[in-house]
Amino acid sequence: AVPAMKDVLLYSVVAIALAFDFVNGFHDAANSIATVVSTRVLPPRIAVAWAAVFNFVAFLVFGVHVAQTIGKGVVDPAVVTPALVLAAVLGALLWNLLTWYVGLPTSSSHALIGGLAGAAIALAGPRAVLAPGLIKIVIFIVLAPLIGLVGGMVIMWIVMWLAHRATPARIEGVFRRLQLVSAAAYSLGHGGNDAQKTMGIIMALLVAKGYLASTAEVPWWVVVTCSLAMGLGTLSGGWRIVRTMGMRLTKLKPFGGFCAETGAASMLFVASALGVPVSTTHTITGGIVGVGLVNNPAGVRWGVALRIVWAWVFTIQSAAIVAAAVYALLRAVKL
Repeated sequence: AVPAMKDVLLYSVVAIALAFDFVNGFHDAANSIATVVSTRVLPPRIAVAWAAVFNFVAFLVFGVHVAQTIGKGVVDPAVVTPALVLAAVLGALLWNLLTWYVGLPTSSSHALIGGLAGAAIALAGPRAVLAPGLIKIVIFIVLAPLIGLVGGMVIMWIVMWLAHRATPARIEGVFRRLQLVSAAAYSLGHGGNDAQKTMGIIMALLVAKGYLASTAEVPWWVVVTCSLAMGLGTLSGGWRIVRTMGMRLTKLKPFGGFCAETGAASMLFVASALGVPVSTTHTITGGIVGVGLVNNPAGVRWGVALRIVWAWVFTIQSAAIVAAAVYALLRAVKL
């Protein structure tokens, strides 16, 4: 399933897809480390290393169910070409870089899905998009942050009830250690869901080029390189978004950070096992807001939250428009 060296275009598209995975890693690094950094449980550099390790090993835990969904469930495999994949990835990459620059924690997953849909429509019209797969993803745009919010709130209530007789110093000490576990769990969920989107894109390309049968499993080299690219991206950090997620939405203490991460990680574990591509960004944001609502509703900065929500709303269509424009440009130069 390893392509022939002579297929330069295919290798170029794979390289750009891995670049997207790398950018996804530092763009979404905030998802994994924002709470553990803002609560000062770990210094930033150690936090990103901690997250990067668990991002990388996630495929050993969750398999590649999400990759199969992305590779076969969003766009008709019959219309996939290298130019379509290149336009999709570039559209998502450009949107990611723009939102990273302004510090908005948008969804890399939805940017990639929007890019796929936009490029496919530019190539073959709306019929190229598989409505059931896209509808499932759109539904989870709403469900993921809500489930993260409810999970964060429920775990926060449980923790407050269990720890109501403990001294503040005791709570601080215990949850500083527990937050290492919750940050690792969340990073594992992030790698298990997000890295697989790029695996699915590369798999769709290999199927289109005849290197894989449509019923084939994701090749090992695709799994390892995508996981490695995301891990290295996370290791490079994403400090603009970390500040938004961990310090501007609401003030967190270690037990709040633990609750937000644990609630969000639970959602990601279930979604990854079921093969549902969800937004890790939406999920952890919901968890952080849920904790803020229980702890101090007045402490949640709703202006920042609303700005983030608007970025979510426009991500799929914005990435789709950029990807369609890129595809038109590629077609004009006959690539």
